[in-house]
Amino acid sequence: MLTLCEANDVPADEPLRVVLEDGHALAVYRWNDGFYCTDDLCSHGEASLAEGYVENGEIFCPFHMGSFCISTGEPRAAPCSVPIRAYEVTELDGRLLIRR
Repeated sequence: MLTLCEANDVPADEPLRVVLEDGHALAVYRWNDGFYCTDDLCSHGEASLAEGYVENGEIFCPFHMGSFCISTGEPRAAPCSVPIRAYEVTELDGRLLIRR
């Protein structure tokens, strides 16, 4: 398991961008008392999803307002059509962990 961040680091109202040691960027979300994680890069363009906003379990890309499901990475609104990778998040002792 790979540590992302402390659970308290993730704001309730916006995504948190986390860059791993290998340079891979992820977006971490707090929504409905749960934590979610996806790749940070939008599959439609070179946008950081952590700069977007979460609504009803979807992350909206800041460039063209397409969206993805934060739990599955599936595209939900055009122009996004290619899924992004979603990771299962485990909370342990106040830390958020994923398996890559």
